[in-house]
Amino acid sequence: PGTFTVTSAGGTDGSNSVEYLVVAGGGGGGTDRAGGGGAGGYRTNFPSPSTGGLSVSAQAYTITVGSGGGGGTGTGGPGESGSNGTVSTFSTITSAGGGGGAGGNVDGTGTQNGKPGGSGGGAAHCSGTGYTTTGGSGNTPPVSPSQGNRGGNCGDPQGGGTGAGGGGAGAAGTDSPPGTDGGRTGGAGLASSITGSSVTRGGGGGASGNSSGGNGGPGGGGAGVRNNAPANGNPGTANTGGGGGGA
Repeated sequence: PGTFTVTSAGGTDGSNSVEYLVVAGGGGGGTDRAGGGGAGGYRTNFPSPSTGGLSVSAQAYTITVGSGGGGGTGTGGPGESGSNGTVSTFSTITSAGGGGGAGGNVDGTGTQNGKPGGSGGGAAHCSGTGYTTTGGSGNTPPVSPSQGNRGGNCGDPQGGGTGAGGGGAGAAGTDSPPGTDGGRTGGAGLASSITGSSVTRGGGGGASGNSSGGNGGPGGGGAGVRNNAPANGNPGTANTGGGGGGA
């Protein structure tokens, strides 16, 4: 966080615009065969022609860097779901925090769905309650171009053995179809060379499953862990906006 200050306007042959990459904090993963956290919203205009970037004037612009969301805790109830990440901002550009991954031992229709965000959190296993669960929607609130993708869905109405992956900047989280027992992979992030070399950011968190944890999506997504490992889900890589892994 800090301040970006433009000290003077561009000359006749110069530019009055900038290129940007704004990535929000990733969502936290849930617990108990839970969904992975969604990646923070990913917004960029790079590469832009010299006159086609974001217009700026001679003034100070506040930079806000969003933090990652906390992982779910406990063995039951709403606290099992991860928290959303927080926004990152520059000028008129705001990227939404990633959605928290759903916890797997929360009772009631809709409570095991992933949370919406820049990219959505993954759904949790269905706990034998007789309904399917859905990943949180990405690109929430909506912007164009899209800032992220949905979390994975859990499609086993008899109580699946795994959660679904958190959404990434470049792809949705991996779904958990009927009969799946291993944790699913987080959605892939996107590569950018705005710093002079290619770096991939915005990967979704991997989910937790009965037999294994899912890998985090390329771009800083944290890996999930096997249910009853016992262990915490892995955090997203710092300064990438990656979602946290399910536990």
